[in-house]
Amino acid sequence: MEATLVILAAGMASRYGSMKQIQGFGPGGETIMDYSIYDSIRAGFTKVVFIIRREFADNFRQIFEPKLKGKVAVEYVFQELENFTEGIAIPADRKKPWGTAHAVLCAQDVVREPFAVINADDFYGRNAFEAAFDFLKNDATESNYSIIGYDLLKTLSDYGTVNRGVCTLDNLGNLVSINERLNISKKDGKIVCDDGQEPKELPLDTRVSMNFWCFHPTFFTYTQQVFRDFLQKHAHEPKAEFFIPIVADQFIKEGGRVEVVPTSSSWFGVTYKEDAPFVEKSLNDLISAGEYPPKLWEK
Repeated sequence: MEATLVILAAGMASRYGSMKQIQGFGPGGETIMDYSIYDSIRAGFTKVVFIIRREFADNFRQIFEPKLKGKVAVEYVFQELENFTEGIAIPADRKKPWGTAHAVLCAQDVVREPFAVINADDFYGRNAFEAAFDFLKNDATESNYSIIGYDLLKTLSDYGTVNRGVCTLDNLGNLVSINERLNISKKDGKIVCDDGQEPKELPLDTRVSMNFWCFHPTFFTYTQQVFRDFLQKHAHEPKAEFFIPIVADQFIKEGGRVEVVPTSSSWFGVTYKEDAPFVEKSLNDLISAGEYPPKLWEK
C-alpha cells in the first residue's frame, strides 16, 4: 500500500519571527517535522512531499535529504501565488499565496496515491499517524475523506488561551462542520470559550481539528473546481484565503463524507517563540518514556 504524507511548510512565519519549520527542538537538533516523518514511516507511509516556498528549497534539502535518504521517497513542491489562478487578475497588493487548500493543490503532479496532510510546526503523535494510515489503506475513497479528531483537553495550554477548530459530528461520527472558536481555556474543571459565541462552555469530550486530513487522490480534481469558484468570488480580495475546511464543507454539502477519526495522541505546537521550552520538554519526556530514540535518524 502506497501512502504519502504532505507537509504544509510554506508559511510566512510572520508571528514566530523566523522560519520555525526548520528550527531544532529535539536533543539531536530534530525539527518537529522530523518526528512527524519518523512517525509516518513507522506507520507505513512511503513518501513525503514538502510544500514550501521556492527560496526555502536549499535549506530543506540540506537538512532533510541526508537523514531521509534510503528511508522514504521525498519530493519538493513550491506554492506560488499564480498557481491554478488560470489567468484571473490578482490584486497588485496581494503578496501571500491562497492558503492551505491551495497549497495542497500544488502537490497534484507528485501525488497519485491516498495521502495525508499536516502542518509543519505541529506535533501530532504516533497514534495519529497510525490511525491516518489505517484510514488511507482501508477507507479512503473519492466520496470518503477523513480528519484526525483530537481530544480538546489534550490540546489546551497551561500558559494561556488557545484557538481551535471545533468539530461538530453527526450520530455516525462524521464531520458536519468546523467552527473556529477563540480564547479557549480550562477553568474549574470546565472548558470555556471567551469569544462571544455560544455555547460558552464546551463538552469535555469535544473533538477539534489540528489540520491533519486524509484524502483520496481525486481530492485534487475536486479542489481545483472549488478553487475556481472561490476565485470568481474572492480573487479581488488581497487577504482572502482558501482553507482546507472550505473544501471539506463544500464536499459535505454535495454528499461527500468526512469521517472524524479519533486519536489518543496529545498535540503540541509552536506558535510563538515562548512555546519552544514546552515543546523541548514534551519531546524529552516522550524520549524518556521510550517513545522515540534520543537521536531519531542515528543508524
